[in-house]
Amino acid sequence: MKILWTLLYWFLLFLNAFGLACGRNVTYDGRSLIINGQHKMLFSGSIHYPRSTPEMWPSLIAKAKEGGLDVIQTYVFWNLHEPQLGQYDFSGRRDLVKFIKEIHARGLYACLRIGPFIESEWSYGGLPLWLHDIPGIVYRSDNEPFKLHMERFTKKIVDMMKSEKLYASQGGPIILSQIENEYKNVEADFHEKGPPYVRWAAKMAVGLQTGVPWIMCKQDDAPDPVINTCNGMRCGQTFAGPNSPNKPSLWTENWTSFYQTYGEEPYLRSAEDIAFHVALFIAKKGGSYVNYYMYHGGTNFGRTASEYVITSYYDEAPLDEYGLIRQPKWGHLKELHAAIKLCSKPLLSGRLTNLSLGGKQEAYIFKGNSGECAAFLVNLDNKRDVKVLFQNVSYELPRKSISILPDCKTPVFNTAKISTQYNTRSVTSRRTFDSIEKWEEHKEVIPSIHKTSLRANSFLEQMSTTKGTSDYLWYTFRFPNPDQTAQSVLNVHSNGHVLQAFINGDFVGSAHGSHQNKSLSLEKNVTLRTGPNYISLLSAMVGLPDAGAHLERRAAGLTRVRVHGKDFTNQRWGYQVGLLGERRQIYTDHGSSKIQWSRYGSSRHQRLTWYKTIFDEPPGNDPVALNLGSMGKGEAWVNGQSIGRYWVSFLTSQGSPSQTRYNVPRSFLKPRENLLVLLEEEIGYPLGISLDTISRTKVCGLVSESHLPPVCSWTRHDQSEEICQINSGRGPQVQLQCPPNTTVSKISFASFGTPFGDCESQILGTCHSSNSRATVEKECLGKSKCSIIVASHTFGDDPCPGIPKSLLVDAQCK
Repeated sequence: MKILWTLLYWFLLFLNAFGLACGRNVTYDGRSLIINGQHKMLFSGSIHYPRSTPEMWPSLIAKAKEGGLDVIQTYVFWNLHEPQLGQYDFSGRRDLVKFIKEIHARGLYACLRIGPFIESEWSYGGLPLWLHDIPGIVYRSDNEPFKLHMERFTKKIVDMMKSEKLYASQGGPIILSQIENEYKNVEADFHEKGPPYVRWAAKMAVGLQTGVPWIMCKQDDAPDPVINTCNGMRCGQTFAGPNSPNKPSLWTENWTSFYQTYGEEPYLRSAEDIAFHVALFIAKKGGSYVNYYMYHGGTNFGRTASEYVITSYYDEAPLDEYGLIRQPKWGHLKELHAAIKLCSKPLLSGRLTNLSLGGKQEAYIFKGNSGECAAFLVNLDNKRDVKVLFQNVSYELPRKSISILPDCKTPVFNTAKISTQYNTRSVTSRRTFDSIEKWEEHKEVIPSIHKTSLRANSFLEQMSTTKGTSDYLWYTFRFPNPDQTAQSVLNVHSNGHVLQAFINGDFVGSAHGSHQNKSLSLEKNVTLRTGPNYISLLSAMVGLPDAGAHLERRAAGLTRVRVHGKDFTNQRWGYQVGLLGERRQIYTDHGSSKIQWSRYGSSRHQRLTWYKTIFDEPPGNDPVALNLGSMGKGEAWVNGQSIGRYWVSFLTSQGSPSQTRYNVPRSFLKPRENLLVLLEEEIGYPLGISLDTISRTKVCGLVSESHLPPVCSWTRHDQSEEICQINSGRGPQVQLQCPPNTTVSKISFASFGTPFGDCESQILGTCHSSNSRATVEKECLGKSKCSIIVASHTFGDDPCPGIPKSLLVDAQCK
């Protein structure tokens, strides 16, 4: 027995030594993060595990890696993991460990932004709503109750990562952790309680001994050894820099677009603008870590979105809501990463000098001790292309662009010149729900005060009453009308987001706020009956607040009610939390079976109606979406899983809804008889709904002779990684690549010459090579990817000597 114990002892020592040997030592200096003794230039992308599904994670992470990323960054969502005090959930989309392990399996690093306040356009900024009920609590301040729970949850996550050996110091992928989030935005609101909280948070985090550095974003006084980092779109211009010469310059949020709210158009940020500011940050600020927020935004399933934020999240990211590659953003950034990686040695070890090349032009030159040299030639002029002289050589710089010269001689990439393809999203309608026989409906009961059990002599605050269990709170009271006068005025003020008013069960009016104006008022002429009148007011939230100081003080719900000139604020009120259909979970198979459904249209349409139908999964593997363009406002469930809120009736200034298609992950579906349930708050038309599949089968390239050649010829190194072989002697190229498992099936347009248009519409110019289509078809048809050099010799002749020419190709994949 003693021999066995001795052998076991030495075996455990061996395992421990082996684990340490596999660990990565992560430190930093004023230049960059240092991993296992090597300075690193790192590109990162935000992918949030609960905004996609576990089935999507491998593909998302693989596409991020193929796009040249080294790191995946994610927040940790406290209210998702601890919905009730001490009750944890890490299942399904909440499986943080599985997500981090998938990152590791793909050979990438991870940055874990614990927060645990995260904002992120996520309900209540990620804080659990039960915190509101902790006596004496003040969120995010030098407040003992808050610090107790914040430390407890942070330690819970750290211990979980340690137990799974997921920190780089243990051989795992996590190389950075974040504590707090953009606290400097609110610190002044906490007065003397702010700075001590920052110091406490930093000390607490470092004391957890993860073996990797901690960061604080937008916190210019982050205490040592925590690194302060930049968030925004222009950190090359706005970032003051690290608060110590021994800290590196890190960019934790480079916004690839911006979140969208109901009633607003999407924010479109170009690939050229993103690339320009990345290159400027690296050249001017010595940046060595850039994270794209978001690289894949995904979907705010259920009721997870914050105030007025739409269900689709950062759809304009390099990977769109469905996980499909968005070009040219994805490809242009991939080329940027490759160009900067070619400069890694002088960037990470060389000396920087700055040289003026003109009024708004400058050069940043990095020279290494062994003669390595890299240069960034910058044109800050937004309106004018220029020629500059650098080291006795002339270079053309388009307006607002940066050229990257890895050898200080040869430009391999310009941020304004896109050589990668464009693509567009295609929608195929797989089925319509236009059969009356296939729909059933159930009308929500409008409560009156005598059917409520919760009573109070004043208004209850909505969030603390519903406790996050529902968007809805009914306010009901009884109004005696002794007069014979039937006509009156109902006046309601609210800090909720949407209000619907009913008198004696009949709808009389509604109102809503907006992201810019969150309060609302309703004034309606109403008809009363003699005697008692039952007034029912439904206050709805479209997400909880996620930003600003003192979230614990934020209030929602009714603030004043007047009828016939009389104030009823302090009236005896009856309350009902949520809708009866929610309570009965009629959106699930089990709950639905317990309800008496009626044939669609069997009675007059009313507000607050539930609709139900069954459908089969569409064939193929393309992403699936519900087109709810015929509906008003509500929520949708597929097989009991909420695909999010919809609000089609809230139109933008251009007269269109902010979102009509709603992502239905394939993992939510069964081959047959999927249950679709809709809660329609207004008067929608379910017969107009369609089930669509989404693809990106149209690819397009537009490149001129003046473009730089692609940085790399990408060669498959193994099953999971491509390597960059530097192009030499090849001119600019149109490069087309079809989605997986498809090939180029048709060349819709091809012109080498002076074509007009872009990848949306094309017209032949006065200069056109008659060989254009035949040349492109020969090179591309039947192939998953192809390249055509943009030069006269490719097409056999020069259709117009002396005139600058371009190649515009539009193709279909199948």
